[in-house]
Amino acid sequence: MNQKSLKDLKHLTSEIVNNPKLINKLDEIRIRYAEITEKLENPETYKDHKLLEKLNKERSKLEKPVKYFLDFQKLVEQIKETEHLISTEEDKTLKIIAEDDLEEFSKKRVELESILLELMIEKDPNDSKDAFLEIRAGTGGDEAAIFTGDLYKMYFKFSEKNSWKVELINSTESDHGGYKEIIIKIIGNEVYGTLKFESGTHRVQRVPETETQGRVHTSASTVAVLPLIDEIDQIDINASDLRIDTYRASGAGGQHVNKTDSAVRITHIPTGTVSECQDGRSQHKNKAQAMSILHSKLLMHEQEQQRKETAEERKTLVGSGDRSERIRTYNFPQGRITDHRINLTLYKLENILEGNIEPLIEELKKHQSVK
Repeated sequence: MNQKSLKDLKHLTSEIVNNPKLINKLDEIRIRYAEITEKLENPETYKDHKLLEKLNKERSKLEKPVKYFLDFQKLVEQIKETEHLISTEEDKTLKIIAEDDLEEFSKKRVELESILLELMIEKDPNDSKDAFLEIRAGTGGDEAAIFTGDLYKMYFKFSEKNSWKVELINSTESDHGGYKEIIIKIIGNEVYGTLKFESGTHRVQRVPETETQGRVHTSASTVAVLPLIDEIDQIDINASDLRIDTYRASGAGGQHVNKTDSAVRITHIPTGTVSECQDGRSQHKNKAQAMSILHSKLLMHEQEQQRKETAEERKTLVGSGDRSERIRTYNFPQGRITDHRINLTLYKLENILEGNIEPLIEELKKHQSVK
């Protein structure tokens, strides 16, 4: 096992070499892999079947990043030696050969860096799942409601581009346009993994149509993305812990929804978690959808608690997903959008509101691996 660190090789232009946090993380993985290997070579380990299974599983998970990291270390040494040869060699023929080698080594290094950065992205077991997306108007009154409508259109168009199916679960329209809140279910490939970084507070700065003096107003909407959980992920909910209320649906939907108490609101009393649905034509369908949302919210809460208990020191790039966190600002007068988590500013606001949010998502995914 190569024990050499890359910390003395910062002369190279490299996303990995020039990132001490990532180097330390890779070193920790390599050291842990060596520790597990040593334990697996100890006959005493085989007497504890649960421990053996756990170690084998962890070793298998670390095997790939360790292999590529060692390859990367070796390649960096080759680059360093070749650069030294080029700077000191007097034979022109050997110098040309060395320069060709350096070019090949550099190309290979870029490939290995890309692989390592991808491997360092923590895999969320929920990434492949469908998702509920909730958007609610925050501070700013009517303007916040209009902005909530803008965000809904943005995510709807993005979903269409990805051939995802969108189902309306619940909506409360504002008197002056937009929505006080809207909840949709998005079904497709890797929905949650793609949209999970959207959770948080989205702030808008623009001149409202009703503003006569041209002043820029600031308002906000909150976004929450929840994975649609599978039956195998279901958590136990005691029926006595639930309060189920039915009420008359409001808003668009035809005469039927306005004449029956088909809307359902479910409250999980121990946690205060609330879910509701009013879009379905029947109380039974609305109750089923509301229960599905409630399960997702409670599962996310439980998973978050587990993450805090097992990795308190690790704070992810995008925070906890708490709705009080301001994650992004949409500035209309300057046509710019800024993601505050990664200090990324793009001057293509109109294009992004048309559903072209890939540049933001790709950068967030990329930076998640190096935090």
